[in-house]
Amino acid sequence: MTTREREFHPTEGIPIQFYLDEVESGAREQAEWCAKLPHAFHHIALMPDAHQGYAMPVGGVMALKGAVMPNAVGVDIGCGMVAAQTDITRHDVRSEFELLAETILHSIPVGFEWHKEPQEDEVVERVQAKGKRKAALKQRMPIAAEHADEVPYQLGTLGGGNHFIEFQSDQDGRLWVMLHSGSRNIGYTIANHYHKLAKEYCQSHGSSFPGDYAYLPLDLPEAQRYLDEMQWAMDFAMQNRLHMLERVFEIMEAVFSRPVRKTMEVRTHHNYAAWETHFGERVLVHRKGAVRALDGETVTIPGSMGTCSYIGRGKGFADSFTSCSHGAGRCMGRLQAKREISRDDFHRQIGNVIVATPKMNNIIDEAPAAYKDIEDVMQKQQHLVEPLYRLEPIAVVKG
Repeated sequence: MTTREREFHPTEGIPIQFYLDEVESGAREQAEWCAKLPHAFHHIALMPDAHQGYAMPVGGVMALKGAVMPNAVGVDIGCGMVAAQTDITRHDVRSEFELLAETILHSIPVGFEWHKEPQEDEVVERVQAKGKRKAALKQRMPIAAEHADEVPYQLGTLGGGNHFIEFQSDQDGRLWVMLHSGSRNIGYTIANHYHKLAKEYCQSHGSSFPGDYAYLPLDLPEAQRYLDEMQWAMDFAMQNRLHMLERVFEIMEAVFSRPVRKTMEVRTHHNYAAWETHFGERVLVHRKGAVRALDGETVTIPGSMGTCSYIGRGKGFADSFTSCSHGAGRCMGRLQAKREISRDDFHRQIGNVIVATPKMNNIIDEAPAAYKDIEDVMQKQQHLVEPLYRLEPIAVVKG
């Protein structure tokens, strides 16, 4: 059986194609619910990193015609990656990575921390309108407008969980910075608001689906507001990453006592919905923990902490909705990982990788054993993406 032939047909709904050997039971059940949605189009696609999430599996791609499903985007709208290749090698700065990681940990807010002073950016200014413009903004993007005073403090902050700032080297020894973060609390607030509205709509119209699979028909004004706020949250998430990346380069120059220049930058979203044309139809493609991989498009595919990551080139594979995995993907839930992985296990698994974090016990569930093998994931998506750079970890900052 080849990768592109793996497919199962639920008793109801559209087919489900998958790019892994076996779909775990929880993810399969979630995919089957998605396949039965009245607006689901053509098939559901599960990337090789797919695993159970909330509603749609993480690593899932679903196209809808005539509706949007907030939970199929997820609570961290616009979560994604930025990776930058530098003009120096790891051998130029061999002994300074521990100081670099610790300096970043104390310079960029992590976990639940925000900046103590407001940060400036055009994406922040968009939700700080006054007068008549503010009234119009409240009508079009009520949640972003309501929380506009908080937004400047969230910009340029890392968060926790699987978010990270990592230093890596490619096959030529060139130093890279890879950064994973999202839209912080404002994205979470937007997501929850519109999921609640979707549940209310579906319940009022007698839907037999579980509440997690609630959707908004696109002819509702609430659906358009969600799409507007989702797009803004995506822009915020990207600027959040870019603000941190700029700060990281400033810190590198200070610690290394030399200029550090970007020679390549790759930007990737993996939690969002977007209008695209597939199989002859214009549809709203929901990617939850999946990356768009158009033919020739450069993408970022991180491994787990302590394992390699990849920069790849998309192949535009039609059956995956021109998508690929967003990373290695979990093989253990967080609670299971905390039960089964000891602190000694964690340190053995990450080897010589330098880790800077406020509390080591809080990131045990991020150990490599909690994730799938990134090499296996890459092999399973060889039809979807071509590896360009294999990046080995040197040091990582986590909240």
